[in-house]
Amino acid sequence: MDAIRIYGGKRLEGQTTIQGSKNASLPILAATLLIKGTCELENCPDISDVFHMQRLLTSLGCKVEKKEGIVRVNTECLSECDMPSDSVGVMRSSIMLLGALLARTGYVCMEYPGGCVIGARPIDLHLQSLRKMGVRIEETGAGFCAEASKINGTVLRLPFVSVGVTENLILAAVLAEGETVIEPAAREPEIQALCEFLISAGAQIEGSGTDRLIIRGVRSLRPVRYRIPADRIVAGTYLSACMCTGGRVFLKDAPVNHMESVLETAVRMGAAIDREPEGILVTGRDHESTCNSLITGCYPAFPTDMQSPFMVVMAVSGHAGRIEETVFENRFRIVSQLRRMGAGITVQGSTAYIDGNSRLKGMIVQAEELRGGAALVVAALAAEGTGIVTNRHYIDRGYEDIVLSLRELGADIELA
Repeated sequence: MDAIRIYGGKRLEGQTTIQGSKNASLPILAATLLIKGTCELENCPDISDVFHMQRLLTSLGCKVEKKEGIVRVNTECLSECDMPSDSVGVMRSSIMLLGALLARTGYVCMEYPGGCVIGARPIDLHLQSLRKMGVRIEETGAGFCAEASKINGTVLRLPFVSVGVTENLILAAVLAEGETVIEPAAREPEIQALCEFLISAGAQIEGSGTDRLIIRGVRSLRPVRYRIPADRIVAGTYLSACMCTGGRVFLKDAPVNHMESVLETAVRMGAAIDREPEGILVTGRDHESTCNSLITGCYPAFPTDMQSPFMVVMAVSGHAGRIEETVFENRFRIVSQLRRMGAGITVQGSTAYIDGNSRLKGMIVQAEELRGGAALVVAALAAEGTGIVTNRHYIDRGYEDIVLSLRELGADIELA
């Protein structure tokens, strides 16, 4: 069963707990390669991307197990093994292993990583930056090999902000010789979580949460136990579902401090947000929308991962609006599917124009990537009749159990 059936038109009411963050878990799992011994990760989500990363670690000789909700990674017996191409090929974050393995073993051979179809996201900047740190890289048609007898700290001035590049360079730099400066560094909460994990293990990192990171290499890191923070994108997805259906839900453990731009936008679009110590209470349609435009950007701006769900919110808001996408050129792939459901959306370049008076109808639609697939589920919740979202495997990459979570919020939804 690779589809989800949704019986739409029902207000959401209830409570669900927000899972651990996908975008924090993956680089932290890669970071365990830097530490000889066993690290323990609490709140690591049960999603397919995490499964593939664990499989890659196992292929490298690590012992990975999950027991009582804790993932344990023992890297004592790390060996130079081939990584399974089916895991590398489907998951963009496999590139995170490059910096960590170079720092630990001095040698990496891997295929080019895969992932979603939301944009090109070439790895050129990863490789160029590592070359500046003394890494020798030979590229082939299918992949590349990288080698370094030692990694040298240096000043790395990037042409643009990149979360993945920032994470990879952090992993390469923590055991490097000397000092590494990364600017402009990404400021995302997931970067902060990676730095927090590494600092707890003995790394020397300054500037976490700013656009300038200073990393002083250390000789070794110690095993630690760390709790993965809650997933701000999952919380935002369920928030958008509540807004579309006009319901009232409590999102337990939602990372309020990392969702400022999303929460501000939600309030401008008519939701009421009550911030509480244990999460957020969302009332979907509390007042008239005063928001007719949205621009994505790097943190702390509105996240590109939230663009598709909020496009659905705009489509049923009662007011025309526009969304400008500045991060990924292919983020509007969902538009054709939303049009089939009755949404009035036109795209001109990097801007989508949305007729907010759309009446959505449940149909069979196809997920083509992770966040767009989740947004189609949100659209089906707001639609009249029954909708089916196929290619559920895309959604499973980032959502632990979207069907169960939405059922807890009162949705009429099931696997199909």
